[in-house]
Amino acid sequence: MNSIDLNCDLGESYGKMTSQYDEIIMPYLSSCNIACGFHSGDPVTIERTIQMAIDHNVAIGAHPSFPDLQGFGRRVMHIPPTELTAIIRYQIAALKGMTNALGGTLHHVKPHGALYNFAAKNEAAAQAIIDAIKSIDQQLIVYGLPGSFLEKQAKKANQFFAKEAFADRRYERDGSLRARTHEGAVIEQENEVLAQVKMMVTEKQIKTHNGEIIPLQADTICLHSDTQGAAKLARQIHEMLTSNAIKIHPIKRS
Repeated sequence: MNSIDLNCDLGESYGKMTSQYDEIIMPYLSSCNIACGFHSGDPVTIERTIQMAIDHNVAIGAHPSFPDLQGFGRRVMHIPPTELTAIIRYQIAALKGMTNALGGTLHHVKPHGALYNFAAKNEAAAQAIIDAIKSIDQQLIVYGLPGSFLEKQAKKANQFFAKEAFADRRYERDGSLRARTHEGAVIEQENEVLAQVKMMVTEKQIKTHNGEIIPLQADTICLHSDTQGAAKLARQIHEMLTSNAIKIHPIKRS
């Protein structure tokens, strides 16, 4: 592989609690996922983040979640599929409308937090998300875990799917992310993050929490903006990839 998409979840602040890192991280990305207001983000924050992405030529994605502002979208909510579709549709439509109004184009959709992980293992939730995306724009790319129900439902609906891996998260032996409630779920050492990204991109493998090596295909790699030292890590990952002749650019539909 001589190219990869580098993405980050941004716009995850609310009201006066603004992030100081989004502006620093954005120049090193090729795509970003913008909170839609249901786990974080308000209209001003959303608009500012969209404009920042346009200014840096970074592909814009909607980052919808369960309606869980208090829990930052990290709590599973058992919602009927038709209601969940409406919730997701509402968020994507808001991001798309604001992006279009500012002269940009919505590129992809990546579910957030608990919704992301729940839809990986729950077929009905995955279908609800795909139904919402497809009803808005069939050209939107879906970001998600390889081998997940979200990937299977996207392919059934002929919705382009991008396999996502994580720079700063540990994996279980089945290829799933280690739950944040478990020790060691987040990688905190810079050198370990860089080593993991390099292994993902150049060897198409990952070392699990147990130390096993398993195959992992990735079209895009995510760095979380709330990971300790994320602003510095974004620059280091960018430099490591480019110094190894790996191009960083947004995913294109094939």
